[in-house]
Amino acid sequence: MKELQKVMSKVRRAVQSYDMISDGDKIAVGLSGGKDSIALLYALWHMRDFFPKKYDVVGISVDLGFRDSMGLFDPLLDFCLKHGIEYRIVKTEIASIVFDERKESNPCSLCSKLRRGALSTESAAIGANKIALGHHLDDAVETFMMSLWHEGRIGCFSPVTWYDDRKISVIRPLIYTKESDIRSLVKKAALPCVKSLCPEDGNTEREHIKEYLHSFDREHRGLYRRILGAMERGEIDGWQTSEHKNNN
Repeated sequence: MKELQKVMSKVRRAVQSYDMISDGDKIAVGLSGGKDSIALLYALWHMRDFFPKKYDVVGISVDLGFRDSMGLFDPLLDFCLKHGIEYRIVKTEIASIVFDERKESNPCSLCSKLRRGALSTESAAIGANKIALGHHLDDAVETFMMSLWHEGRIGCFSPVTWYDDRKISVIRPLIYTKESDIRSLVKKAALPCVKSLCPEDGNTEREHIKEYLHSFDREHRGLYRRILGAMERGEIDGWQTSEHKNNN
Protein backbone atom coordinates (compact mmCIF):
# COMPACT_ATOMS: atom_id res chain seq x y z
CA MET A 1 0.00 0.00 0.00
CA LYS A 2 1.68 3.19 -1.19
CA GLU A 3 0.02 5.34 1.50
CA LEU A 4 1.47 3.16 4.25
CA GLN A 5 4.90 3.07 2.61
CA LYS A 6 4.93 6.86 2.40
CA VAL A 7 4.08 7.33 6.07
CA MET A 8 6.49 4.60 7.20
CA SER A 9 9.35 6.19 5.25
CA LYS A 10 8.75 9.48 7.07
CA VAL A 11 8.42 7.72 10.43
CA ARG A 12 11.64 5.79 9.88
CA ARG A 13 13.47 8.99 8.93
CA ALA A 14 12.27 10.73 12.11
CA VAL A 15 13.10 7.72 14.29
CA GLN A 16 16.63 7.50 12.90
CA SER A 17 17.23 11.28 12.88
CA TYR A 18 16.43 11.56 16.57
CA ASP A 19 17.38 8.07 17.86
CA MET A 20 13.81 7.49 19.00
CA ILE A 21 13.87 3.68 19.16
CA SER A 22 16.40 1.30 20.74
CA ASP A 23 16.58 -2.48 20.87
CA GLY A 24 14.12 -3.94 23.34
CA ASP A 25 11.89 -0.87 23.64
CA LYS A 26 8.27 -1.28 24.66
CA ILE A 27 6.47 1.68 23.14
CA ALA A 28 3.08 2.81 24.41
CA VAL A 29 1.19 4.65 21.68
CA GLY A 30 -1.29 7.14 23.11
CA LEU A 31 -4.51 6.39 21.21
CA SER A 32 -6.78 9.41 21.50
CA GLY A 33 -9.23 8.04 18.97
CA GLY A 34 -8.17 10.47 16.25
CA LYS A 35 -6.59 9.71 12.90
CA ASP A 36 -3.03 10.68 13.87
CA SER A 37 -2.53 8.26 16.75
CA ILE A 38 -4.11 5.26 15.01
CA ALA A 39 -1.98 5.93 11.92
CA LEU A 40 1.10 6.08 14.15
CA LEU A 41 0.25 2.75 15.81
CA TYR A 42 -0.39 1.17 12.41
CA ALA A 43 2.91 2.45 10.97
CA LEU A 44 5.00 1.44 14.00
CA TRP A 45 3.37 -1.99 14.08
CA HIS A 46 4.20 -2.62 10.42
CA MET A 47 7.67 -1.09 10.65
CA ARG A 48 8.74 -3.78 13.14
CA ASP A 49 8.99 -6.23 10.22
CA PHE A 50 12.05 -4.55 8.71
CA PHE A 51 13.41 -2.04 11.23
CA PRO A 52 16.91 -3.11 12.40
CA LYS A 53 16.09 -2.61 16.09
CA LYS A 54 13.56 -4.89 17.76
CA TYR A 55 10.73 -3.27 19.69
CA ASP A 56 7.13 -3.87 20.73
CA VAL A 57 4.08 -1.58 20.65
CA VAL A 58 1.01 -1.31 22.85
CA GLY A 59 -1.97 1.00 22.53
CA ILE A 60 -3.30 3.03 25.47
CA SER A 61 -6.41 5.22 25.46
CA VAL A 62 -7.30 7.63 28.25
CA ASP A 63 -11.06 7.76 28.86
CA LEU A 64 -11.73 11.34 30.02
CA GLY A 65 -15.00 10.36 31.64
CA PHE A 66 -17.47 12.25 29.48
CA ARG A 67 -21.07 11.11 29.64
CA ASP A 68 -22.08 8.78 26.81
CA SER A 69 -18.50 7.45 26.56
CA MET A 70 -19.56 3.84 27.14
CA GLY A 71 -18.18 1.74 24.28
CA LEU A 72 -16.46 4.77 22.75
CA PHE A 73 -13.17 2.95 22.21
CA ASP A 74 -14.67 -0.35 20.99
CA PRO A 75 -13.46 0.23 17.38
CA LEU A 76 -9.89 0.63 18.66
CA LEU A 77 -10.23 -2.46 20.82
CA ASP A 78 -11.45 -4.49 17.85
CA PHE A 79 -8.58 -3.19 15.70
CA CYS A 80 -5.94 -4.12 18.29
CA LEU A 81 -7.46 -7.56 18.87
CA LYS A 82 -7.43 -8.21 15.12
CA HIS A 83 -3.74 -7.32 14.83
CA GLY A 84 -2.60 -8.91 18.08
CA ILE A 85 -1.68 -5.58 19.69
CA GLU A 86 -1.92 -5.17 23.46
CA TYR A 87 -4.46 -2.46 24.29
CA ARG A 88 -5.40 -0.70 27.52
CA ILE A 89 -8.14 1.81 28.40
CA VAL A 90 -7.49 4.07 31.40
CA LYS A 91 -10.63 5.32 33.13
CA THR A 92 -10.36 8.87 34.55
CA GLU A 93 -12.53 11.77 35.70
CA ILE A 94 -10.54 14.39 33.80
CA ALA A 95 -13.64 15.86 32.10
CA SER A 96 -15.30 16.49 35.45
CA ILE A 97 -12.15 18.05 36.89
CA VAL A 98 -11.56 20.37 33.94
CA PHE A 99 -15.09 21.44 33.08
CA ASP A 100 -17.14 21.01 36.28
CA GLU A 101 -14.76 21.55 39.18
CA ARG A 102 -12.15 23.89 37.74
CA LYS A 103 -14.35 25.47 35.05
CA GLU A 104 -11.20 26.25 33.07
CA SER A 105 -11.36 29.15 30.59
CA ASN A 106 -8.46 27.49 28.76
CA PRO A 107 -9.29 23.79 29.33
CA CYS A 108 -6.90 22.33 26.74
CA SER A 109 -3.75 23.01 28.75
CA LEU A 110 -4.93 21.35 31.97
CA CYS A 111 -6.62 18.50 30.11
CA SER A 112 -3.42 17.76 28.19
CA LYS A 113 -1.39 17.73 31.40
CA LEU A 114 -3.79 15.37 33.17
CA ARG A 115 -4.06 13.05 30.15
CA ARG A 116 -0.27 12.91 29.88
CA GLY A 117 -0.04 12.01 33.56
CA ALA A 118 -2.58 9.20 33.22
CA LEU A 119 -0.84 7.90 30.11
CA SER A 120 2.58 7.99 31.79
CA THR A 121 1.32 6.16 34.87
CA GLU A 122 -0.28 3.37 32.84
CA SER A 123 2.76 3.09 30.56
CA ALA A 124 5.07 2.65 33.53
CA ALA A 125 2.69 0.09 35.07
CA ILE A 126 2.88 -2.18 32.01
CA GLY A 127 6.65 -1.82 31.63
CA ALA A 128 6.73 0.53 28.65
CA ASN A 129 9.83 2.70 28.56
CA LYS A 130 8.64 5.05 25.82
CA ILE A 131 5.42 6.85 24.94
CA ALA A 132 4.73 7.68 21.29
CA LEU A 133 2.43 10.61 20.54
CA GLY A 134 0.80 11.41 17.21
CA HIS A 135 2.01 14.99 16.70
CA HIS A 136 2.83 15.43 13.01
CA LEU A 137 4.67 18.00 10.87
CA ASP A 138 1.68 20.35 10.70
CA ASP A 139 1.30 20.22 14.50
CA ALA A 140 4.96 21.13 15.01
CA VAL A 141 4.81 24.13 12.69
CA GLU A 142 1.49 25.33 14.11
CA THR A 143 2.82 25.05 17.67
CA PHE A 144 5.92 27.01 16.68
CA MET A 145 3.82 29.77 15.12
CA MET A 146 1.43 29.90 18.09
CA SER A 147 4.38 30.39 20.44
CA LEU A 148 5.75 33.14 18.22
CA TRP A 149 2.50 35.03 17.66
CA HIS A 150 0.84 34.66 21.06
CA GLU A 151 3.79 34.47 23.44
CA GLY A 152 6.55 36.27 21.58
CA ARG A 153 8.65 33.16 22.12
CA ILE A 154 10.55 30.91 19.73
CA GLY A 155 9.72 27.39 20.85
CA CYS A 156 7.91 24.13 20.22
CA PHE A 157 7.47 20.68 21.73
CA SER A 158 10.56 18.48 21.34
CA PRO A 159 10.84 15.41 19.08
CA VAL A 160 12.11 13.46 22.10
CA THR A 161 11.53 14.36 25.76
CA TRP A 162 12.94 12.51 28.77
CA TYR A 163 10.90 12.62 32.00
CA ASP A 164 13.35 11.89 34.78
CA ASP A 165 10.69 11.60 37.49
CA ARG A 166 8.95 8.77 35.63
CA LYS A 167 12.06 7.35 33.89
CA ILE A 168 10.25 7.38 30.57
CA SER A 169 10.74 9.08 27.19
CA VAL A 170 8.12 10.70 24.97
CA ILE A 171 8.78 10.37 21.25
CA ARG A 172 6.97 11.87 18.26
CA PRO A 173 7.72 9.73 15.20
CA LEU A 174 5.31 11.60 12.88
CA ILE A 175 7.18 14.94 12.95
CA TYR A 176 8.21 14.59 9.28
CA THR A 177 4.78 13.39 8.15
CA LYS A 178 2.21 15.77 6.66
CA GLU A 179 -1.33 15.62 7.98
CA SER A 180 -2.62 15.08 4.45
CA ASP A 181 -0.53 11.89 4.14
CA ILE A 182 -1.95 10.63 7.44
CA ARG A 183 -5.47 11.34 6.26
CA SER A 184 -4.83 9.40 3.04
CA LEU A 185 -3.49 6.39 4.95
CA VAL A 186 -6.41 6.31 7.38
CA LYS A 187 -8.88 6.40 4.48
CA LYS A 188 -7.08 3.79 2.36
CA ALA A 189 -6.49 1.35 5.21
CA ALA A 190 -9.93 2.02 6.76
CA LEU A 191 -8.35 2.65 10.15
CA PRO A 192 -10.83 3.17 13.01
CA CYS A 193 -11.36 6.62 14.47
CA VAL A 194 -13.74 7.68 17.23
CA LYS A 195 -15.42 11.06 17.55
CA SER A 196 -14.16 13.34 20.30
CA LEU A 197 -16.72 14.16 22.98
CA CYS A 198 -14.85 17.28 24.08
CA PRO A 199 -16.96 20.45 23.72
CA GLU A 200 -13.83 22.40 22.76
CA ASP A 201 -13.01 20.11 19.83
CA GLY A 202 -12.55 22.12 16.62
CA ASN A 203 -12.97 25.44 18.44
CA THR A 204 -9.45 26.17 19.64
CA GLU A 205 -6.85 28.78 18.77
CA ARG A 206 -4.86 26.04 17.06
CA GLU A 207 -7.67 25.62 14.52
CA HIS A 208 -7.47 29.32 13.68
CA ILE A 209 -3.69 29.11 13.20
CA LYS A 210 -4.15 25.98 11.07
CA GLU A 211 -6.62 27.72 8.75
CA TYR A 212 -4.32 30.70 8.30
CA LEU A 213 -1.23 28.62 7.56
CA HIS A 214 -3.08 26.34 5.16
CA SER A 215 -4.35 29.31 3.17
CA PHE A 216 -0.83 30.73 3.01
CA ASP A 217 0.61 27.33 2.07
CA ARG A 218 -1.71 27.14 -0.93
CA GLU A 219 0.04 30.22 -2.31
CA HIS A 220 3.54 29.26 -1.18
CA ARG A 221 3.87 25.49 -1.49
CA GLY A 222 6.35 23.88 0.87
CA LEU A 223 5.83 26.48 3.62
CA TYR A 224 5.46 23.87 6.36
CA ARG A 225 8.62 22.00 5.44
CA ARG A 226 10.63 25.22 5.17
CA ILE A 227 9.53 26.32 8.63
CA LEU A 228 10.34 22.87 10.06
CA GLY A 229 13.76 23.03 8.40
CA ALA A 230 14.36 26.41 10.03
CA MET A 231 13.43 24.94 13.42
CA GLU A 232 16.02 22.20 12.98
CA ARG A 233 18.72 24.55 11.71
CA GLY A 234 18.03 26.79 14.69
CA GLU A 235 18.13 23.71 16.97
CA ILE A 236 15.27 25.02 19.11
CA ASP A 237 13.89 22.97 22.02
CA GLY A 238 15.65 19.72 21.15
CA TRP A 239 15.21 19.98 17.38
CA GLN A 240 18.77 18.84 16.78
CA THR A 241 19.19 15.69 14.70
CA SER A 242 21.65 12.96 15.65
CA GLU A 243 23.80 13.91 12.66
CA HIS A 244 24.14 17.49 13.87
CA LYS A 245 24.91 16.32 17.41
CA ASN A 246 27.66 14.02 16.17
CA ASN A 247 29.19 16.80 14.08
CA ASN A 248 29.37 19.22 17.01
